[in-house]
Amino acid sequence: MKPAAFSTLVGTLLLAWNVVLSQQPCKSTVVGDLHIAHLRSKMYGETFGVRVWLPPGYRNADNAKRKYPTLYMLDGQTLFDECTAFHGEHELRVDETVTKLIGEHAIPPIIVVGVDSTHHRDYEYSPYPSSVTDPAAPEPIGKRLPRFFADEVIPFVSARYRVTDDAAHTGIGGVSLGGAAALCVGLNRPDLFGLVLLESPTLLLGNGQFLRDTTLLARGPDRIAIGVGTAELDFPDIEKWLAPRRLKQSEVESGMVAMAQALASNLRGAYINRPKVLLVVEPNANHSSASWARRMPEAIKFLFEDSTH
Repeated sequence: MKPAAFSTLVGTLLLAWNVVLSQQPCKSTVVGDLHIAHLRSKMYGETFGVRVWLPPGYRNADNAKRKYPTLYMLDGQTLFDECTAFHGEHELRVDETVTKLIGEHAIPPIIVVGVDSTHHRDYEYSPYPSSVTDPAAPEPIGKRLPRFFADEVIPFVSARYRVTDDAAHTGIGGVSLGGAAALCVGLNRPDLFGLVLLESPTLLLGNGQFLRDTTLLARGPDRIAIGVGTAELDFPDIEKWLAPRRLKQSEVESGMVAMAQALASNLRGAYINRPKVLLVVEPNANHSSASWARRMPEAIKFLFEDSTH
């Protein structure tokens, strides 16, 4: 993975999201019942892929009126299938992970909804400018995401699938820049999302604005799972990318861990509801799909282990 592919230091590692080109057709790695729909957004004026993974037993007659705990995830194309994962990355194995957790009775059956990102991912996902790593970038529009999910995504999905309408059992999650976007949604719409999953969230946005946003927090999500590695920038030639920005790898990596710890502390200190927070700092883990997939089971279990049917 090349440093030049970074558009922000801890944002998306690779912007391209098409299937990896090869001479042989890609064989899908999806496990379970996955449906793909398309949402035409009035807010953005473009079409988003929506991938809905249904748990075992969803179609059984005795479950016909049952609503399910639900996890909404950004970058939906990366969640379930090696063939649609970001170029140069791997799927996050969310389908395998959730299937295993349900089979072990570690969590109840849940629905997972993946909303695809577009070619304008950085612009659409960032609620704050990349002032540390890309100060010349256009002012982003990520602050629209809470309304996008409230006004377009949730109504679209709810009309087609039996997702819960109980915020206590509804999650929003993402990785990297998608983690920052999920945090923005979770902080601004606690009426819709009581659970938040953040893997290597891009906390450098706005020069640490998320930390200031949560310093004096009235209400946070009910539960938040945060994961970060101690070697987030462990990639070949990363120093060539850092040097023009007057940054050092060791300092940035330790700073990323410290920011995740500060975010966890801020969220735990919310004045009204005192959220439960799981913080996992994984030794030697870098900013990659392999690291996020490895931490995903613990995060999903933490968020949904107490969800009711």
